[in-house]
Amino acid sequence: MISVYDLTLKFGKQILFDKVDLRFKPGYCYGLIGANGAGKSTFLKLLAKQIQPDEGEVTWDKGIQIGVLQQDQYAYDQYTVLDTVLIGNTQLWKIQQEKDALYAKANLTDEEGLRVSELETEFIDKNGYTIIASAGELLEGLGIETTKHNWSMKQLTGGWKFRVLLAQVLYAQPDVLLLDEPTNHLDIKTIDWLEDYLNAYDGTIIVISHDRHFLNHVCTHICDVDRQKVTIYTGNYDFFEENSKQILDAKLSENAQKEKRISELKEFIARFSANASKSAQATSRAKLLEKIELEPIIPSSRQYPKLKFKAQVEPGKDILTVKGLCKSYDKLLVLNNFNIILGNDEKLAVLGSNGIGKTTLIKTLLSNYSPEKNSNPYLGIKQDYGSVKWGETVRLNSMPQDVNEELYEDITALEWLRKFAPLEDSQILRGTLGKMLFSGDQQEKKISVLSGGERQRMFLARIMLEGGNVIVLDEPTNHMDLESIVSLGKALADFPYTVIFSSHDQDLIAKVATRILELKPNGNFVDFKGTYSDYLAFTENQNRRNKK
Repeated sequence: MISVYDLTLKFGKQILFDKVDLRFKPGYCYGLIGANGAGKSTFLKLLAKQIQPDEGEVTWDKGIQIGVLQQDQYAYDQYTVLDTVLIGNTQLWKIQQEKDALYAKANLTDEEGLRVSELETEFIDKNGYTIIASAGELLEGLGIETTKHNWSMKQLTGGWKFRVLLAQVLYAQPDVLLLDEPTNHLDIKTIDWLEDYLNAYDGTIIVISHDRHFLNHVCTHICDVDRQKVTIYTGNYDFFEENSKQILDAKLSENAQKEKRISELKEFIARFSANASKSAQATSRAKLLEKIELEPIIPSSRQYPKLKFKAQVEPGKDILTVKGLCKSYDKLLVLNNFNIILGNDEKLAVLGSNGIGKTTLIKTLLSNYSPEKNSNPYLGIKQDYGSVKWGETVRLNSMPQDVNEELYEDITALEWLRKFAPLEDSQILRGTLGKMLFSGDQQEKKISVLSGGERQRMFLARIMLEGGNVIVLDEPTNHMDLESIVSLGKALADFPYTVIFSSHDQDLIAKVATRILELKPNGNFVDFKGTYSDYLAFTENQNRRNKK
């Protein structure tokens, strides 16, 4: 068990946590949620004792092991992928290293031979060979094939390094797992694998995530970081959302009744306090008035962007026609004879494992749209064969997976947005930024210092302002908090025209998509007209037939 007693933490004059008191019990999974900046990652570091509170304390039950998902992707560059995972079990790693060093000697002394025997016995007693085999299974489960297990960590990109670090902390099998955004860089298939793994895990799990689907499938409790407190709710995220709303509504209703009673008492006292025959009653009511206390309701730190996409020009029926499209990337066949016709009200979700070619497909489609050649950063990307034709009435707005490609200048947020609407009134620009939670001085912040989530919102502000009638988004939920993802999902679902988007957020896909395109190996694909739930049912039926 991890216990938190009267914990207080301040950053300068800002109070991040104020007298937090709670317990994390064995065998449960706690989802740590809250707005960006609320202190989720900081709280996880407090639980791990990586930082100390100003007041109060964090205690661990005697003898428990704590596993923390490492964030430094370059810390193990001198090791192989497999060794990086094995380091997670400190005891076995030390035994293995000492054994290997002794076995590497040409001749062993009697003392060294005895030591090797002791180490082998200790290794076997700790189920070392079985546990080491599980390291490879973890890597496979996280999508890293056996051929890469002996690669140097330097050979991997950041997203794949993150998977190795996730395998490392899972391999250690600690009593308590502290995981900060473990679904980052994972595709849907791998997230599903991780959900199954965590659901079967015997220890305590405390996890930060902005993935609603993930929180609903693994969490037994939700820890809400808000208003300088951390409040535990029993149940998954959907239950928390309903329960917290009911609690707030009950407080508001109770306060409304109390305010009505306060008004009645004040009126009686004002009317009869000077009346000799009623003065005793007035005094009695004054005493009642003193005892009435309103429930304190501190404003939440949660803020939902006011996202709404409006097309300045209504599109015609012809939106996108692709015929016989073939595309390779770095010798990998991404698309093979790809054909699709999109109507003006379809919302296409592009799915597939990491590296399968989702971004390549989206860039290839975009490269063929160029009403103003100088404004299209994708013009250099061409298909190998086939044709891509956008409708004459299409006015397209797109958002790349890495928005840093276009948010790099040393200018303010307001100046950057003005580039895309130079004739627009300043009040309109400021209002658009305000809807995306940039108010006051924040509108004068340099875009170079914006956080990841702020940059995503900046780009969405641009799309709102430009008013295209077709929207194309590549992994738009990267770095976003739950509130922004919810707002984006509603805005895309409400948009009456065509949307093309790639995402690993299953809740967003379920709320928005009316058509599913899943990319498969060797340029194959599945084009399914229907919702995401319909597609899951379809694939399940297909799998059953294949097994027969």
